[in-house]
Amino acid sequence: MNLTPADATRPADFAHVRDLAAADMQRVDALIRRRLSSDVVLINQIADHIIAGGGKRLRPMLHVLAAGAAGYRGEQQVKLAAIIEFIHTSTLLHDDVVDESDLRRGRKTANALWGNAASVLVGDFLYSRSFQLMVELDDMRIMRILADTTNTIAEGEVLQLLNIGNADVSEAAYLAVIERKTAVLFAAATELGGILGGLPEHQVATLRRYGMELGYAFQIADDLLDYTSDAGTLGKNIGDDLAEGKPTLPLIYALERAQSDPASPEQAQSLRHAIEHGGLDSLDRIIASIRDSGALERTRERALRHARAARDALAPLPASPYRDALATLADYSVQRTF
Repeated sequence: MNLTPADATRPADFAHVRDLAAADMQRVDALIRRRLSSDVVLINQIADHIIAGGGKRLRPMLHVLAAGAAGYRGEQQVKLAAIIEFIHTSTLLHDDVVDESDLRRGRKTANALWGNAASVLVGDFLYSRSFQLMVELDDMRIMRILADTTNTIAEGEVLQLLNIGNADVSEAAYLAVIERKTAVLFAAATELGGILGGLPEHQVATLRRYGMELGYAFQIADDLLDYTSDAGTLGKNIGDDLAEGKPTLPLIYALERAQSDPASPEQAQSLRHAIEHGGLDSLDRIIASIRDSGALERTRERALRHARAARDALAPLPASPYRDALATLADYSVQRTF
């Protein structure tokens, strides 16, 4: 494969990927707007807020690019991409309620503006709308993948809830959460592209593996941003995960390092207290501890490892601009951070 080195992604590369998917994504956006419409005024208000929030619509874009890489030239990728975005957006609405978040992509969250009850119920509306669209596709294999994926995401939400405030969460337990919460929807998006294109099973599996590895890379990089970015870049405040008592990988690595060092009992206790009690009282000190421990570099390398695995998974696919675009997205998933 003659693909760009993983450390050389530029903003222009992502713009090229977006241009390649633009025609399909315009139709996806139009379908999303039509299917979000309701005669219930509050649903329309929250839907308009969600649409205005923008975002790169990475998951539906992944699907249309995977369908392109699979040689599919029909129309069903538009509906499937909209389904994927509805599922993702519904999880965001529910996440913001559970996390008590008031900021996403630099804007007020729906729950901050309309309250928790409205956000949860509109999230349910999006879930049910996605299943209405699935039925219209009338393909049992596709419906099974999406139903299983949605159920797995719900399991991931519960697992993450159980981990909040738990200073003994391991790297393996953290990865189990992000596999269910994030990676499985990436994997479904790309796998379904292969199915639409009628690829042989080993190539469909290749696209699923690509999506899974990309999802790991994307979420690990996103968790790293919580300790290296700001609201202007990430759309949330630095330390938000820490404030919620979420033991993400930088914190897990920093605590692991402190607990293995006999000279750092106070640092280990400070990190454990931050996870168990949340809050931002010691934010500057905790971030300094994380940075001094080498946890950020270790987390970065873990994200890069998954991005490389995603790129490598594309090798069995036929050469095409779509395959190259998928490789570029693997680089983008981590280069947006570092």
